[in-house]
Amino acid sequence: MKAALITGVGSVEVTTVDDPECGPRQVVVDVAACGLCGTDLHILQGEFAPTLPVVPGHEFAGTIVEIGSQVNELAVGDRVAVDPSLYCYECRMCRAGKNNLCERWAAIGVTTAGGAAEYAVAPVANCVKLPDHVRTEDAALIEPLSCAVRGYDVLRSQMASRVLIYGSGTMGLMMLQLGKLTGASSIEVVDLNPERLETARQLGVSAVASSADELDRPQGWDVVIDATGNEKAIQDGLGRVAKGGTFLQFGVSDYSARVTIEPYKIYNQEITITGSMAVLHSFERAADLFATGVLDPEIFISDRVPLTDYAGALDQFKAGKGRKIQVLP
Repeated sequence: MKAALITGVGSVEVTTVDDPECGPRQVVVDVAACGLCGTDLHILQGEFAPTLPVVPGHEFAGTIVEIGSQVNELAVGDRVAVDPSLYCYECRMCRAGKNNLCERWAAIGVTTAGGAAEYAVAPVANCVKLPDHVRTEDAALIEPLSCAVRGYDVLRSQMASRVLIYGSGTMGLMMLQLGKLTGASSIEVVDLNPERLETARQLGVSAVASSADELDRPQGWDVVIDATGNEKAIQDGLGRVAKGGTFLQFGVSDYSARVTIEPYKIYNQEITITGSMAVLHSFERAADLFATGVLDPEIFISDRVPLTDYAGALDQFKAGKGRKIQVLP
């Protein structure tokens, strides 16, 4: 089968690889669409994936074409979205219900072959069947949405919170949409990309700016979310949290990223600094939300390109052009 293959640091190609083998409790998915994510860039940089080469792609959906001998929950022909998370269920974190912090954490498209291919294998437990009205390609958005749902689980936001989001890429826009559902009194977005800010306007943001200095909020925000992973944005955001507020590190930074905190201010103003790691008990809920139309795929997906253009799609994503970019095998 054809697949994108990250062969080494900075090197990716579309090539022929072996067809996936289906275990007793696994299914083989004919991939309809696979979304690109910042994690894919980190893998290309030599981060996250423990070994290379690897077939990337952890945001995907498709149709089941083969089932394992012990699978009875799903059938060939079922359309599914796939949760890429793979846990050991044995370590201290898993036993505490914090599977996303598993000491042996793994993921389809990160540690094992993923969805940037014609076919991908997944545990049946990781597959969520799609309702008839959800388009298969669009359902690749469920995985990033499940990460955003996890982010709001961490925040436990109060009604009428004032929210500031750094970054209006796919994840920032998803946090915007979920922020409205949680009853935020205002949501403002900062980004340097005017095209992305225009999308935020289209989705009903309270205000947009290229700098938080342009926004009239001298006392800060109750909730500040970084959806960029950028050092400068994170550093600025930490200084924008209101007394008693929360800063959520949601964007994925480079390993080498560093910022400065003010311990006395954190103590004196009871500021919470927290993070949100991938998916935890949120994939099925995201699938349910997606089925209700919480996201408009035509707004969120800016580009659908053939798998053969995977390298070019990565370059486009890295350049910050467009929103969610999907490859179609």
